[in-house]
Amino acid sequence: MWLLIDLLLVGVFAVIGRLSHYGSLTLGGWWTTAWPFLVGTLLAWAALTATRRSPAAISSGVVVWLGALVGGMVLRQTSGQGTATAFVVVATLVLGALLVLPRVGARVRGR
Repeated sequence: MWLLIDLLLVGVFAVIGRLSHYGSLTLGGWWTTAWPFLVGTLLAWAALTATRRSPAAISSGVVVWLGALVGGMVLRQTSGQGTATAFVVVATLVLGALLVLPRVGARVRGR
């Protein structure tokens, strides 16, 4: 369940970014923004699986956050997309909130 939630939330991150910068949304535009972060998320999940960490743990959310962020930025840079400092800061904060806070909420609710 957490894998799907994480991928969905990373997709939402890309939607928010596209809408805030371009005022409209196309599938191609969304994909251009989303794919590096989705790949980073999947790489982080591979690490979680390899280490047998509980996906619901807050520390696992941190792993997914950092994987999505770092993997996404590296892939954006290597594919010729921008990694301006302001974008990195915003992506750090938004992805952190989207990928860690749901696990905090689940923990507080006892799930």
